Amino acid sequence: MKSFKFWTKVAAVLMIVTGILHGTSLFVTSQPQNDTERQMLDLMTNYRIDAGAGFHPSFSNLFTALSSCFTLLCVLGGITLFYLLRKQTPDGTMRGILNIDLVIFGICFAVMGYFTFLPPIACTALIFVSLIAARLTIPASK
Repeated sequence: MKSFKFWTKVAAVLMIVTGILHGTSLFVTSQPQNDTERQMLDLMTNYRIDAGAGFHPSFSNLFTALSSCFTLLCVLGGITLFYLLRKQTPDGTMRGILNIDLVIFGICFAVMGYFTFLPPIACTALIFVSLIAARLTIPASK
């Protein structure tokens, strides 16, 4: 558990699992539980805003696009880390990649913490903590 490779693999697995779990939410339709929710879902699905240049997305379309991006971010991050570990990337390069991932997933964690709910907050927190552990355990430059 003191090896940066272990923590990098943990981060990669968490990223991919988070991406897969979040991706399944793209195929689930919400069922309204009362009249207020029914009205809200109807407006989200059917009310289209004029976004300019001929684009008229619904808020549901925008939500789906953003949700897809989070799924893809997680899968890309995980696959990239696994690829770099498999290629035995030098520690200096891995340090840079982990720094980039820390910034991106740190911001992602902050956004999730402020705007979403417990499951995505917990998943991004675990990713962020495992990236911190990987970065702290990587050998110092020679």
